[in-house]
Amino acid sequence: MVIPALNAAGELAATLATLIEAALVREIIVVDGGSTDDTVAIAAAAGARTLTAPRGRGTQLAAGAAAASGKWLLFLHADCRPGTGWTGAVAAFMAAAESNEPASAGRAGYFRFALDDDRRAARRLERIVAWRCRLFSLPYGDQGLLISRDLYNAVGGYAAIPLMEDVDLARRLGRNRLVPIPAPVVASARRYRQDGYISRPLRNLLCLSLYFAGVPPGRLARLYR
Repeated sequence: MVIPALNAAGELAATLATLIEAALVREIIVVDGGSTDDTVAIAAAAGARTLTAPRGRGTQLAAGAAAASGKWLLFLHADCRPGTGWTGAVAAFMAAAESNEPASAGRAGYFRFALDDDRRAARRLERIVAWRCRLFSLPYGDQGLLISRDLYNAVGGYAAIPLMEDVDLARRLGRNRLVPIPAPVVASARRYRQDGYISRPLRNLLCLSLYFAGVPPGRLARLYR
């Protein structure tokens, strides 16, 4: 398990507690990008291995993957946590892949996007994300990614870029090697409540459109922030 983090003290503890309770992940690596809060201390107190890397999710994820020892890699954002049925779904996906079942062999899995907010706007956004994944096979990093070490290495892993690292990897994997795992990852809705359920998705869509138009991730990261 690799978790990139930056000033995530408010949400990381709950994420780590849920993962430890699930008792499926044997190794948790938190890769810090220069936090000024208690992120590193919280990770260490929970028993996670902590690393530091230059700020940027792509850089941090790549560093965590390089340090991980398992033959399976599970990537999850610090403000996301496994939902109901997660443990069984992960175990079933890995078992099917290792037995070369067609539905999972040579493929990476992503989870259903969910938000910890009861508002209708949250349910609407969840449906939009599900539609995006079905139509474009384009899951984002807040949906998690489960991938074998062999497949991760074969496609080149996460690029050391500050933004769009999830889209970049999804494009290299391609539609035929990305499949949904039937369990949710519950993301914090804090940023949507703060920025708005309309303005934040529109900003994300703008960044995605500019990325596909060829704008460098470094420039996009400045716009995103």
